Amino acid sequence: MRRPVVNFIFPEPAVPRMMPSLLLVTAAKPASTRERADFMTAQPPISPSHFSVISISCWRLPWFICKVQSQVPMRIVAISNQKGGVGKTTTALNLAACLTQQGVRVLLVDLDPQANATSGLGLAQEEGGSIYSALVEGADPRQAIRSTRLPNLSIIRSHQELAGCEIELAQSGNHLGRLKDVLTPLRESGHFDYAILDTPPSLGVLMTGALAAADELLVPIQCEYFGLEGLSKIVSVVQQIRDCGANPNLVLEGIVMTMYDSRANLANQVVNDVRNYFADTCYQTVIPRTVRLGEAPSFGKSIIEYEPSGRGAQAYRALALEFLARRSGAAPMQAEDPAPAEAAAA
Repeated sequence: MRRPVVNFIFPEPAVPRMMPSLLLVTAAKPASTRERADFMTAQPPISPSHFSVISISCWRLPWFICKVQSQVPMRIVAISNQKGGVGKTTTALNLAACLTQQGVRVLLVDLDPQANATSGLGLAQEEGGSIYSALVEGADPRQAIRSTRLPNLSIIRSHQELAGCEIELAQSGNHLGRLKDVLTPLRESGHFDYAILDTPPSLGVLMTGALAAADELLVPIQCEYFGLEGLSKIVSVVQQIRDCGANPNLVLEGIVMTMYDSRANLANQVVNDVRNYFADTCYQTVIPRTVRLGEAPSFGKSIIEYEPSGRGAQAYRALALEFLARRSGAAPMQAEDPAPAEAAAA
């Protein structure tokens, strides 16, 4: 796969010390010492043999802006988990928002009839404004795309009419492949780099159709025991989608640990267990449990708009960097040891 072309624009003449092929950037002003310390303490311990883009984003990367010019077709990423309350919509919304800060063009597709991703961006539900017409009536899906106040982020909103779509698609002869057919014109248009599918928390037609349409699957799981049970089930569903021929190339690309509380021994144990069994799949970035992440959707804002310097925003920025690093084919650099004063503050 060809790598994206990256054009760097630096406000200072000094060129940052980094690998030439590394696609890790930040468009935000560096966090203060206290903000960095608060964020780092919210992350689980990482063994000396592993290093995280969290450290890179906090200690190594300079303040600069990057423009990305995509040379590859749009990739479809399904963010799915049949278990509810695991931070699925929060991850879909905030990961999409943070990717746009890196110059990536993202289409967020809200497939959940509850329309939480839609309201989380401060948008109203509108009958006929979802992907329902494209799925059932054969309408052009591009007519449902709406821009948002965030540059490079567009959305196909959801509506409760999608609940009826489950029944109508189930009665059709190609319910698993229907969403894939609908998204094909968008993939070929070249208008977007990624389509992120926010799926309902169930094993219904919309979720399985999203898995059949996706190139990659990203699974958020909460750092609790029930999260482990849900993970085993979604892995089984992925295998069934492959075996039935609906999408033999579906890749379980990543597992994101959410709602992490560093004070809970169980949370650390769950993170360690998932990393042991899915060492190459589990993201090193862990999303902490914060009040602000829960408050942001009630104001119709992503976390980078609501509290741009908070722990939640920094975590999702780090997740976006790791997301891009995996797809660029470059391994993250190990961060240098922090300065004594910064280390003392942590």
